[in-house]
Amino acid sequence: MSSQSRRTKLFVFIIVVIIILVGLGSYTYFNTKMTTKQHLIVSTTTSLYETGLLDIVKVEFEKQHPSINVSFISQGTGLAIQTAMRGDADMILIHDPARELKYLQDGYGVNRKIVAYNFFVIAGPSSDPVNVKDLSPTEAFTKIKEAGEANSAIWVSRGDDSGTHAKEKRIWKTAGFDTTELRTMDWYLEAGTGMTATLRLTDEKNAYTLVDLGSYLNNYANENIKLEIIVDAGRDTLNVYSVIANDPKKTEVSSSNFDASMKFIEFLVSDEAQQIFTDFGKDKFSKPLFNPYIKLLESGDNQELIYWIQDLAYYDGTECPPQYRCEANYLYQIIHKELIITPILLDFQH
Repeated sequence: MSSQSRRTKLFVFIIVVIIILVGLGSYTYFNTKMTTKQHLIVSTTTSLYETGLLDIVKVEFEKQHPSINVSFISQGTGLAIQTAMRGDADMILIHDPARELKYLQDGYGVNRKIVAYNFFVIAGPSSDPVNVKDLSPTEAFTKIKEAGEANSAIWVSRGDDSGTHAKEKRIWKTAGFDTTELRTMDWYLEAGTGMTATLRLTDEKNAYTLVDLGSYLNNYANENIKLEIIVDAGRDTLNVYSVIANDPKKTEVSSSNFDASMKFIEFLVSDEAQQIFTDFGKDKFSKPLFNPYIKLLESGDNQELIYWIQDLAYYDGTECPPQYRCEANYLYQIIHKELIITPILLDFQH
């Protein structure tokens, strides 16, 4: 073989090797790029997180969106909002309509969507020493206060600026009392922590507390507490959960993952996610811990309950006024029944 032939073969070999290496490098680069996961951080409440519901939501969402890894930061509503306002979370999933509206008005959030609801209840010792069973929440709060002042009852408050704490303060206010004054009294204890720890303290003190039904059932079934439901669910104890994406146009939160947030919102209102709400807890408690709002609205079966939810958690007749919507796509075209139901339900006001 001539030296020229050897050189030619060597040259061809080198070219082939270069092509292979370039090909492998390109494959590795693009494959790595395609499989790099986005991170979505949801700032949420302990009442949702501690039940285990969000673990199921995470699994099913990531099945549909394998390029997105979703994580939850569980806190009281006040802290959950602050976390998102700092840009340390991409969105919020909470249960305090008044503060949700402020979040929108302050320019931090867009595309609010109501996704689920349940009810608060008053839990207490089975002996019910104050005899408040089946009273209205305001009547029960009043009797517990009177008994507390007589050293025969203890109330345990979340005391952590959570959605549950906000609901409790509203009931005290409706009953005619100021929690700023109540918190100075010996019978009024503040746990300053999540729902599970608050329930344990209430159980330990043989006291009363306000708790969302999901957290109560979960802790009771797990034998964390022996407390019983003393005052059951009703219009005054309605609890509504909503999700809000951070506004990509707001400087403080402009680095939030808006696209992934919207995918998560769209998932929560989907038939699959709404079915998760429907089923979660049924096998263990014979009833769901949370109820799907979209399914309720679609069916129109319980118009009074729909009115309760809209009266509590809608702003100017809608869950999210148009000025607080951003690239919402079809999000507010999913359900049109609210436009029909709201006028019909005006009769319930009388």
